[in-house]
Amino acid sequence: MAASSLKSAAGFLQLKKPQNPLLLRSPSQASTLSLKKFTPMAALTATPAVGLSQTFTKLKEQGKVALIPYITAGDPDLSITAEALKVLDSCGSDIIELGVPYSDPLADGPVIQAATTRSLSKGTNLNSIVSMLKEVIPQLSCPIALFTYYNPILKRGIGEFMSTIRDVGVHGLVVPDVPLEETEILRKEAVKHNIELVLLTTPTTPIDRMRAIAEASEGFLYLVSSIGVTGARASVNERVPALLKEIKEATSKPVAVGFGISKPEQAKQVSMLNSECPTPHPHPR
Repeated sequence: MAASSLKSAAGFLQLKKPQNPLLLRSPSQASTLSLKKFTPMAALTATPAVGLSQTFTKLKEQGKVALIPYITAGDPDLSITAEALKVLDSCGSDIIELGVPYSDPLADGPVIQAATTRSLSKGTNLNSIVSMLKEVIPQLSCPIALFTYYNPILKRGIGEFMSTIRDVGVHGLVVPDVPLEETEILRKEAVKHNIELVLLTTPTTPIDRMRAIAEASEGFLYLVSSIGVTGARASVNERVPALLKEIKEATSKPVAVGFGISKPEQAKQVSMLNSECPTPHPHPR
């Protein structure tokens, strides 16, 4: 994939528009947003977003890869999250992963943990996030995938949770703390409510298990690029090309490479690994 086909990773890592000076700092820095003189975009009419699978199909037809940024809902508050989603969308994000804050974020490193703590301290919860998304999603042209741990889903009830997020226009769901063997009910309810449940594979996942995960995953397969929690890394794991080759042998589904993709040059590197691999999509997180 030509480097020019990657929508600017800097658009995620540091968004600064001349007319709308909203600054999103890199995941390697403190999560800080400034809305000084920011012009709300609520008046804009967006083309309705399509699902994750359709998004990847369109990108493949165009010879492009997807950029999938992540932000934590409610950090520093939900009004700024709403504006951040609009800016990420307008700057060329193909899918946006929105994190639901949870008190025990096992997969997340110190930066996202801190963002989660700030969000929870403001009283952010699933109901308030859903209310915000109900207003914002109609203004977006790219789909939203929620990243949430399993407990908030169980607390709401799996069917009710799926129904709730579907009704506000969410297209995808990532639940990092549920093993494949325990996803059956989740997958059934996701299909029933037209939500694409994205599953994760890691550098330590055995090949046979990776194949089963790839078969069950919807929308795309999420390749966790490094062992451990989220957070900035000095470089992309050298095993990523080999992992992508293994995935190519198992599935034709698109693959998003995440965890530790925190710099524009890392996103560019991942986007160019497709000469012998399925098109990898950088997932800054």
